[in-house]
Amino acid sequence: MPRTTTLELYKEEMKFSAGHFTIFSATHRENLHGHNFTVYVALTGEVADNGMLSDYGPLKQTIIARCRTWNETFFLPEHSPHLKLERDAKGNVLARFNGEELRFLARDITVLPVENVTLEELARVFGEELVGDGTALRKDGVTRLVVKCASGPGQSSSWEWVAP
Repeated sequence: MPRTTTLELYKEEMKFSAGHFTIFSATHRENLHGHNFTVYVALTGEVADNGMLSDYGPLKQTIIARCRTWNETFFLPEHSPHLKLERDAKGNVLARFNGEELRFLARDITVLPVENVTLEELARVFGEELVGDGTALRKDGVTRLVVKCASGPGQSSSWEWVAP
């Protein structure tokens, strides 16, 4: 009889500090600010004959590597209808919003493939990178993956993948 389990990954290294601002409309945005984000990942699937769901070591290392890449950067949304990004030859960014110009050095920013920098979008981007096309997870017997991104105690968003 198959046995299903959920393996939860929430390690000290699964965190990053980053700045951002949320855009509420064409004329209203938050001031620049930052958070100490944490990441939690849960894998659900069948326990194999060896007593394990899967070798989650490589997945854990991918999570930690993404956190290190995002750490101490400022997030900008690539697909916002209200924020226009212009890069110079050195990769520095001029962000235009409602008549304002915000300038960022290339080394300080991470441009994300999102419309807005929110917990919902951070969890999704993180999750989509981990899942890819889902082949590796399905091969390991994983049927569900949940990524939770938190900006502090009591404030988080989850993204979920379920194997087809």
